[in-house]
Amino acid sequence: MSGVKKANGHRLDGILPIAQPLVPGPHPTEDDVGFDLAATLAAVRLLRSIIPPDCHSAATLGTEREGSAVLIDESGLLLTIGYLIVEASDVTIGGIDGKPMVAQAVGYDHETGFGLVRTIEPLDIKPLKMAKNLDRVERDTPVVVASHGGAAQSLLGHVADRRLFAGSWEYMLESAIFTYPLHPHWSGGALLDRADGTLLGIGSLFVQGVGGSGGEAQGNMFVPIDTLAPIYDDLVKVGRSTKTPRSWLGMHTTEALGHLVVAGVFDGGPADTAGIRIGDLIDRVEDARVESLADMYRKMWSVGGAGADVKFGVTRGSRGLDIFVRSGDRRDFYTMPRRH
Repeated sequence: MSGVKKANGHRLDGILPIAQPLVPGPHPTEDDVGFDLAATLAAVRLLRSIIPPDCHSAATLGTEREGSAVLIDESGLLLTIGYLIVEASDVTIGGIDGKPMVAQAVGYDHETGFGLVRTIEPLDIKPLKMAKNLDRVERDTPVVVASHGGAAQSLLGHVADRRLFAGSWEYMLESAIFTYPLHPHWSGGALLDRADGTLLGIGSLFVQGVGGSGGEAQGNMFVPIDTLAPIYDDLVKVGRSTKTPRSWLGMHTTEALGHLVVAGVFDGGPADTAGIRIGDLIDRVEDARVESLADMYRKMWSVGGAGADVKFGVTRGSRGLDIFVRSGDRRDFYTMPRRH
């Protein structure tokens, strides 16, 4: 099977449970919020997807994925987290009668992490409004974290922090939203303003050490909704952003003991083809020392978009190597959402 040779424990299929655990409280009530709670939570729907086993993402994300999707317009367009639908051959959305509704993948954007799907038949549900300004969303802002299933599957929470997030899989957000307490099934869930019920973000990850005034050890990371607007029209019309894609290496890199360590390499990807190996230490990009994962990303993305040649200074054992990687476009490697 094609995919990651080794991902150093980074296996999202292991934290996307098909059998969902119960959500511990505190659960929201009408008295806790300034909006129609039942009507708002009804817009957060169950999403299930099936991915062919020969797809690249099947090795790391699994072939059966489950999470939530949020209705954002009356035609049946729903916003979710993209890893639930990337390379999906079949997508269903939970209907108001409990029966699955056939849906189609509309678009996917790796740089933000967003994915769009649309039900074949419109949902008879009021869509959520998206917050237009997230400046007020800062540490200790009260929120509702909602997954499909209504108030019993949602919880009252707070923003722990707004800060940069850099993921090992060549992914970075400049101002991700971190929340607490932990919601156990966060994937594609809705982050809602407790005052007016507007959509602030979409659930992406479980995070250790979210911080904040509560000193919480565990929580979630949400992709802020204001990153959707610049790519929304492209995703709806053509399924992808039309701007020049970032350079992509096809490797997982982690920060460990003061070093950037290559933890996984995609078979046949740019890094693999260039000769980068698991266990290599990334010291420099374009002869400039790199101090963090975010620093590495910024330096390599500044060289140029997909197709640019990027020079890496690597330590392998006791040897120092210069390796030139002809970067690629991730979208050429993955099977993009199948629009019908």
